[in-house]
Amino acid sequence: MAETILGFLERYGGMLLEETANTLIMTGTATLFAYILGLPMGVLLTISQPYGIWPHKRLNRVLGWFVNIGRSLPFIILIVLLFPLTKLIVGTKLGVRGAIVPLIVAAAPFVARMVETSLAEVDDGIIEAAQSMGATAGQIVWKFYLPEALPSLTLGGSISVISILAYTAIAGAVGAGGLGDVAIRYGYHRSNPPVLVVTAVLLILMVQVIQSLFNFIAWKIDKRIRQ
Repeated sequence: MAETILGFLERYGGMLLEETANTLIMTGTATLFAYILGLPMGVLLTISQPYGIWPHKRLNRVLGWFVNIGRSLPFIILIVLLFPLTKLIVGTKLGVRGAIVPLIVAAAPFVARMVETSLAEVDDGIIEAAQSMGATAGQIVWKFYLPEALPSLTLGGSISVISILAYTAIAGAVGAGGLGDVAIRYGYHRSNPPVLVVTAVLLILMVQVIQSLFNFIAWKIDKRIRQ
């Protein structure tokens, strides 16, 4: 048994370590840029609603359509549709770089809806009090909406990161690299169940660590719990 494990590690250990790192790179980079794009979209979706602090019917409708379309496309189809754009931006359709563009495009609308949902949980009384004090829309967003919604945004962040992690595994089907690519090329195509099991276990462990970390952060910053 020990010899079998050592043989497996000798053959696949280095590759699994490298592709785990690639998975983390794809997930981290895509999450960062998805929030750079998705957070402002989520804020605008919230404040531009008819009953929001900055009503703007046309902007809200356009953003809503964009987000809905982005969320409705299956990720594997989105990757293929974005091949020309990906090649134009990063110079390749394959590998880690080739996966990041479709990951961002797929995740940004999802993040926008997560942010919108979190901001909707903020007590209306707090926003009305801020408006009565003469706060501008920008001040209300930065000093009231985002701080009050931070615990919910943090928990939503864990869902976003885990979803992007799952997308990286799907991206492996088109040669994006990462653990998904290992599972497909070395596990499925070569009928190697141990590789499939190990990659699945690694992904499960990553999900557990991410969820636990975000739960802890949300617990630390939630004033309702800390009181």
